[in-house]
Amino acid sequence: MIYVGVDHGTTAMRFTALFEGTHEPVNLEILRTDAAAMSGEQIISALEKSFGIGREDIGLIAVTYSMGDGITAIEDIHTVQHRGVQSIEGAGQKTGGGSKVFDAILNSGIPAVVIPGIHEGSNTDPRMNIFSHSTSPEKIGIAYHAFCKGSQDFVLSDISSNTVTLGVAQGRIIGAIDACIFAPGLHHGPLDVRAIREVDKGQKSANEAFTNTGVLKRAGYSGRQELIDAADRKEPKALLALDTLALFAAMEIASMQVLLKDYGVHGIVFIEGSVAEIPYVVEKIEQHLGVQSHVLDRWSAAIGCAEIARDIAMGAREILGLEVKYGL
Repeated sequence: MIYVGVDHGTTAMRFTALFEGTHEPVNLEILRTDAAAMSGEQIISALEKSFGIGREDIGLIAVTYSMGDGITAIEDIHTVQHRGVQSIEGAGQKTGGGSKVFDAILNSGIPAVVIPGIHEGSNTDPRMNIFSHSTSPEKIGIAYHAFCKGSQDFVLSDISSNTVTLGVAQGRIIGAIDACIFAPGLHHGPLDVRAIREVDKGQKSANEAFTNTGVLKRAGYSGRQELIDAADRKEPKALLALDTLALFAAMEIASMQVLLKDYGVHGIVFIEGSVAEIPYVVEKIEQHLGVQSHVLDRWSAAIGCAEIARDIAMGAREILGLEVKYGL
């Protein structure tokens, strides 16, 4: 039997297949723009071809989609309304690729569940629910992958296009901090006073402000690789951009450690995302915090979602404190 996880990433859809009896996952990445141009049958056929399977071999798929703020539990894909979200409007880029993948799985006949995000309706620490949204569903996948590595208490910081940090105590998610609240990422970040003024003047939408407030825009670089190359050349503005990422990520991790203390634990630190692949940033974060972190690769969300699918198929009724409503 095969179990599949789907990571609805900022730029790409990532799929991981876990094969029963083996620990080696198989991965597939499709750019969101490419997925938007594919039919549902083409998407499912791409999975079958890449994984060397037929759809009848798949026991369960765990899907993430957008913010996941329309549900609070892990549910059957056929029972969720509006793909499990309140609205597709708001913070983030829309290409249509994620909805194409969701609908392809929905109509495929393959058993599937939808993973929620963490938001004001979640059963996490109520003090964190002053904010309407805390993290999108793929971060649950990353956290579960860390959990499956044997960690019950930890802080996970996913640093890429945006920065999101999540806390787990005694195997339960207790809270998270979304990108629009605290630490900037490469592209996205919270709206400061200047951005608020630009929005009020009608110069840009709030979403445009959010998706262009990361360190790349501030430093004048077009993309991650250009920034890395400039940092390798020791360009001051590139190093400042990386130093800024590291400082704010470390502060966000430290703030989540404060919350973990209320639960009587400290927790180890996991770092994930495209920025976690830059050793300079990881080293700076570790220096700020005075700890050694554990770095996860960019496939962790898809792998963790596949692990969620596997364990639900095996009878799990709770994942990191989230209720499983599938199969009731």
